[in-house]
Amino acid sequence: MSPRAKGAFIKINCAALPRELIESELFGSVKGAYTGAQADREGLFRQAERGTLLLDELSEMPIDTQSKLLRILQEKECRPVGGRSSYKVDCRILASTNRVPVAAIKDGKMREDLYYRISTISIALPPLRERREDIVPLASSFLKRFASQAGRSIAGFSPAAAESLRKHDWPGNVRQLQNEVQRAVLMCEGQTVDVHDLTLGAPAPGEEYSDFTLLEGMERNAIVQLLKETGGNKLETAKRLGIGRQTLYNKIKAYGIEA
Repeated sequence: MSPRAKGAFIKINCAALPRELIESELFGSVKGAYTGAQADREGLFRQAERGTLLLDELSEMPIDTQSKLLRILQEKECRPVGGRSSYKVDCRILASTNRVPVAAIKDGKMREDLYYRISTISIALPPLRERREDIVPLASSFLKRFASQAGRSIAGFSPAAAESLRKHDWPGNVRQLQNEVQRAVLMCEGQTVDVHDLTLGAPAPGEEYSDFTLLEGMERNAIVQLLKETGGNKLETAKRLGIGRQTLYNKIKAYGIEA
């Protein structure tokens, strides 16, 4: 609804770039500013002119870069790396972080003055377990996307599957939900994702996997479930998993799965 709605929307993951590149990416650079700088580079601040710049994972930005960012926000001017002159900055700044800002400041991950400069309007996004009404709509959106990508015709979730999704605590939040739905799309054999297509149930007695990582536990659970569905047919189970029979044997042995 703002006057910037038609402007560019530029985003950068501050955790994904090494220290020596993030400033060039944000502010731009001039030819010869550093090794490999063979031409002038336009920074994201300039690309976002009259639009919006999203700084994702801001607390992962190096502290010295944060100080330069603070100066830019205060002075509304930006100087490219290696440059002698500055250019005016006119863009809206959005910032996000998976850390609690106050804790990030205490841990030395975020400058306190930068936080108070950018926190004019703050929105705390609750974890999925605190907004369960969002779980199934999000899952349905992911299902539609992944089914289209995989060329699958899947109508939705069964009532039991939807209830299982709603009741799960989702310690990995939206990313975990997204991965769970993607896996279900690949493993589902019908036109509806049922509860047995999900990996959310607790292991049965005697099948605990507390010594495994979350990912390994999910894989073990999937193998156990498919072995049950195929009546212990390892060849069919391997086919459904998309792995070789010997690979399945190795995993059964590694996970201590009983016959």
